[in-house]
Amino acid sequence: MLSAMMRHCLLGLFVLCSAPGAQAADAPLLAYGGRIAGDDARTRVVIDFDKKPVFFVHYVANPARVIVDLPETSFGLKPEDLAARGLFSEIRYGAMGAGSSRVVLTAKKPVAITVADVKADEEGRGFRLVLDAERVTEERFSRLIEEQKWTGTVTATKTDRVLEPPAAGEFVIAVDAGHGGIDTGAIGTDTKMEEKSVTLAFAGELVETLNKETGVKAFLTREKDEFLSLPERVQIARQRGANLFISVHADTLKQHDIRGATVYTISDKASDHLAANLAERENLSDEIAGMTLTSEPAEVADILIDLTRRETQAFSVNLARAVVSSFEGQINLINNPHRYAGFRVLQAPDVPSILLELGFLSNKQDEKLLVDPVWRKKVAGLLAGAVRAYRGGSVANGG
Repeated sequence: MLSAMMRHCLLGLFVLCSAPGAQAADAPLLAYGGRIAGDDARTRVVIDFDKKPVFFVHYVANPARVIVDLPETSFGLKPEDLAARGLFSEIRYGAMGAGSSRVVLTAKKPVAITVADVKADEEGRGFRLVLDAERVTEERFSRLIEEQKWTGTVTATKTDRVLEPPAAGEFVIAVDAGHGGIDTGAIGTDTKMEEKSVTLAFAGELVETLNKETGVKAFLTREKDEFLSLPERVQIARQRGANLFISVHADTLKQHDIRGATVYTISDKASDHLAANLAERENLSDEIAGMTLTSEPAEVADILIDLTRRETQAFSVNLARAVVSSFEGQINLINNPHRYAGFRVLQAPDVPSILLELGFLSNKQDEKLLVDPVWRKKVAGLLAGAVRAYRGGSVANGG
């Protein structure tokens, strides 16, 4: 029988809602079922686990969200198990990296969790996590956020990874598989394939292909299905001494007839509405995962920093042009295939960076190609050729 305290974790504070040591560190939880019921005043969320979960509840604003942090968890849930309803407009769950997972409940209006409880299943099949939410005023929600002791992070930037310093003369390329973990990205129209899986499969193929090039050392920013924030992706590239940063994506559009690859570079002003909308969606990755978004710190006004940025942007454009040239006549390209917008993941001031949209999961023809290993291998080869041409041009120009 659970104690009264554990039955009523009321929760403007950062709360640990289970007994210490209840969850073995090396044994991932399995979330095998879930359900949600309620209305615009009160909503109950129930998640079934194979073992007793240790969990933390906290809040994030703009938009109002309830965050439930868990140890490493495998989510064996059907999409309909936690289909958003009642107080919640969206519910996401998935890995956050470093042995942690998360459930993010986005609310239509400010909410408070009035009960967070773990109950043993009556049939002995595991445990139920029960969350009761109720509508509250903006003022009370603000107090809940102010009173909690959550720092806004799950784990530190992945500085615990083995950082191999580049060998003398080695050309280092960071290949960034977009999305991951709780952030699934786009979903395929026919196959229902998740963008995070498409990008990781292609990124792995690209790294393998690039590493066959003489003098090249390519690596993945993420090697598995885990969440990395946008600043983390950039920081990992810089920590490894990257000479290039290639972020791989496969988005969806409302216009299902649009297809083909696109190469994006960073710019304060978007080239067009499509680029602006895509950048806006991609820049929400951290928010989707329940991260607290803060303004980037203003850097010291320094002419050398500005010159570095300008030079880096010029190199990024050269790389984009090399990719487009390599793709032309070989794979389908969107109209005006080099576009630009304010992508946060391309903000490294000293690493030439591009975002490669392989195609669109909203287009049936593109979708078939994106899941085809033969096509992925072909595109990886063309990209390697583009990098080769870019390096040759950089050397010729004294870069």
